[in-house]
Parts: sequence; C-alpha cells; structure tokens
Amino acid sequence: MFSHIMLGANDLEVSKNFYDAALGALGIKAGSFSHGRYFYRGPAGVFAITKPLDGEEATHANGGTIGFSAKSIDDVNTFFTSGIAHGGSSCEGEPGYREGVAGTIYIAWLRDPVGNKICAMHRPPQDKTKS
Repeated sequence: MFSHIMLGANDLEVSKNFYDAALGALGIKAGSFSHGRYFYRGPAGVFAITKPLDGEEATHANGGTIGFSAKSIDDVNTFFTSGIAHGGSSCEGEPGYREGVAGTIYIAWLRDPVGNKICAMHRPPQDKTKS
C-alpha cells in the first residue's frame, strides 16, 4: 500500500541520531544521506526524514502514528530505551501488552525530536484455543 513515509525534521542530524538508535533496535540500518534527506530502507518500504521543502518549521501530526514492526518483545523494549536515550520522549505509557480488535500486541510509543508519534509493535503468537 505504501511506497514510503517521510517526516519533517528541523535538525536533520538530531533526528538522524534518534532514528538510527530507535530503528537500529529493530534491525533497520542507519539512514543514508541523499538529496538533502536521510533514507531508511527495508524490505517492506522506505522511511525518510527531511527538512520541509517550503522552508517552514517541521511539526507533528496530531492524531497520527507511524508503526514499525518488531521481531520480538526485546526489540520493542530496546526501541523504546534507545529512542529515549537519543532525544525521544515517552508517550502512551510504558511498553507493554495491549488488547485490541486483532488480539494481543506488545507495543511501545515514542515522540521523536519534532514530536511525531511512532511506535514499535510485536504481535506474539495468538492462542487459537481461546474464542
């Protein structure tokens, strides 16, 4: 469905430091610089950060969240602690299990240095005997 997701950043190096740490915890390689932007490439698409082209300040989307897949609960926890240690802030509580329409997930949310809301989510195997 998506080819890429791009977020604005006011200080590219501060945001790169944050995303290299948080996304690195999920096995995503450090951002590569091209055409004034940093790109994070994965098998399912591309995530990028850029200074806004209109020259205005980057701001976050109220109500928006970008979710990254995590292979394990440990990866979610490392995403959270790495993001906090590199300029992010906690939002939506501590990492943990949440019940949703699609079953149980393990998730952690962060705000990046601009205030964009991102999360890492791991979906543990569901117990098929419960209905």
